Amino acid sequence: MIANYGYKDGAGEFFISIDTEKCASCVEKPCVKACPEQIFYIYEDDYDDEVVGVRDKSRNQLQYICAPCKPSTGEPKLTCTEACTSGAIKHSW
Repeated sequence: MIANYGYKDGAGEFFISIDTEKCASCVEKPCVKACPEQIFYIYEDDYDDEVVGVRDKSRNQLQYICAPCKPSTGEPKLTCTEACTSGAIKHSW
């Protein structure tokens, strides 16, 4: 299942998508510690798997919260996506 966290407004679409199947296969969840803004948390999904989600208070501010990690040029290398060894985390912008 793909879990989408974020919002759409006049400036664009700002979503973080997490593939929960890939996420569940990762035991250590390094993305949680890697995010300097601590937007991720671990919870148990409907299938009793531990997966990562985005905190409620961060969901409607992702454009601004994630901006310091977004490079202005070149290939995007976000701290959370680099730490996510399973490739479960994607940003829409």
